[in-house]
Amino acid sequence: MIWLPLLAAGPALAAATSGWRGVVGVGLLAGFVGALTGIRDGVPGRELTVILAALVTVTGASALASALRGRRERVLAAVRSVAETAQHALLAPVPGTVGPFQVAVHYSAAAAEARIGGDLYALIPTPHGVRLIVGDVRGKGLPAVGTAALVLGVFREAAHDEPDLLDVVSRIERSLARNLGHDDFVTAVVAGYPGSGRLEVVNCGHAPPLLVRGREVTPLEPARPAPPLGLRALSGETPDLHSLTFTDGDRLLLYTDGVTEARDAGREFYPLAEGLARHLYDEPDRTVAALHEELLHHVGGRLHDDAALLLLRKPAAVADGADAAQEGEAPLAGAARLPDAGAGAGRGFDGIGDGLEDSESAA
Repeated sequence: MIWLPLLAAGPALAAATSGWRGVVGVGLLAGFVGALTGIRDGVPGRELTVILAALVTVTGASALASALRGRRERVLAAVRSVAETAQHALLAPVPGTVGPFQVAVHYSAAAAEARIGGDLYALIPTPHGVRLIVGDVRGKGLPAVGTAALVLGVFREAAHDEPDLLDVVSRIERSLARNLGHDDFVTAVVAGYPGSGRLEVVNCGHAPPLLVRGREVTPLEPARPAPPLGLRALSGETPDLHSLTFTDGDRLLLYTDGVTEARDAGREFYPLAEGLARHLYDEPDRTVAALHEELLHHVGGRLHDDAALLLLRKPAAVADGADAAQEGEAPLAGAARLPDAGAGAGRGFDGIGDGLEDSESAA
């Protein structure tokens, strides 16, 4: 009499993991064991009947709950399938090679079960060369995703239509001015490679990209700060287009503030420039994977903000014997440790080295 009522826990627990048929099977087994045990131990018929009736009731309720749970899971699976299709359409997978570049991308959305958030990226070949954008939308959740979709849609159209990279940025600005609220904005870096070893960069209030030349990592600080996209009308400032050489072996890392503002238990930010210097592999995907793994270790396993990494590498036309011998081995030894990407603001492109040239006028 003391232990027989506990048999009802069987079908109740089975409802959490099994279908309704499994629940009924467990209920029948529990009823058989209860009846056999009650008869063997001389439990009065009235009490045994009450126990078995309660067991039947729990089994029926658990089977119904299991059937409803299965139905909800099927609906959720369909919704997830649609959401994944939409997310792939918004943030289309980037191939390993685009134009003359090797490319690697890693994106982590802070929202559970989500693959996209307020960060955005795109890299596409156009008649005007390879063009790309990495940005961060103010805010989180579905409104941020909607703004990211708007920016990516305008960028993909303008990148094909506009020969001038500044005109691409202007079209995005006009679209956001029509569709965003007064306190909404998007920080972004828009870059283009028209060819001939030249890289064009337009920074609209975003974290400076990191240029890797040889073993040196240098943040590309803009010579004149520009407002984020969507705020040009308030400030009256327009971004500048900067041009620099981008030759064989050079790398460019673009990222969002979810990477550089990730904190460890001691509230220390992740030093991205030093991390990149430690993981200079020939394969961009290995570098990005190592950076992401180190970033997760830094924060203790889970990011609390969207984070995007996009790495370009222009491979050498002909690799020499030394490069071939190092292929797939440890990262380059002696990689320089440099200040964080936020250090040295206002230096412009003067400290980057011989490969960088003066900024070009927007006109």
